[in-house]
Amino acid sequence: MLKYIKREAKRVVVRIQLSWEGIKITWIDEASFPQWVVANIISGALTFTIDMTPVERALIIGFGMLVLVVELMNTAIEAAIDRISEDIHPLSKKAKDVACAAVAVTAITTGVIWAIILLPKIL
Repeated sequence: MLKYIKREAKRVVVRIQLSWEGIKITWIDEASFPQWVVANIISGALTFTIDMTPVERALIIGFGMLVLVVELMNTAIEAAIDRISEDIHPLSKKAKDVACAAVAVTAITTGVIWAIILLPKIL
């Protein structure tokens, strides 16, 4: 059992290092990622200044984090497509556009959640 724990602990450390590298490279290479991070910091801070239930706060913060996850996936898809070829190809364009749309839909969903929670409080 101890051998298993040691092996898995090493694997967890490697996964953490690789994940951190992915976040760093996305922060540097993709202007939208830091913008979404700032938006999430502001959004998260606002949830603590407005009277909300813990579930409402969790929904807003959770969906904000989901925008970051989808942005990371979008970046991964774009990098994979560009690795194959930087030539403009209809399938490459489709993959990139759909990944971008996934970010947009997730962000819109987050905005809708904000509106559903906030509007009854201010009306």
